[in-house]
Amino acid sequence: MSDTTLTSTMPVSAAHGVGLSDVAAAKVKSLLEQEGRDDLRLRVAVQPGGCSGLIYQLYFDERVLDGDATVDFGGVEVIVDKMSVPYLDGASIDFEDTIQKQGFTIDNPNAGGSCACGDSFH
Repeated sequence: MSDTTLTSTMPVSAAHGVGLSDVAAAKVKSLLEQEGRDDLRLRVAVQPGGCSGLIYQLYFDERVLDGDATVDFGGVEVIVDKMSVPYLDGASIDFEDTIQKQGFTIDNPNAGGSCACGDSFH
């Protein structure tokens, strides 16, 4: 019983259900190398806003906040704040580099719909 109590009071970083493709992980590593930084993590969050109610935030962050969930993808740490975890569970991040589009994409099975520009969802 004391082991269970001890474990529950120790700070443990929870995992999240966001996936990162190998292509996206390689792009993140490349960007961090260009910046000469090895202390940054990729933060994914959901914030109120946009045409459909919620928008994605994807940026580098040097902080790890209380309640953050984190998963390491071959040296690329992806962090999701505790409020965003339910909205992003099962989502996958990829990187596209085509004539039509270049950038990170988020495929989120939790999005009930999105706006025409594709930047927000509900």
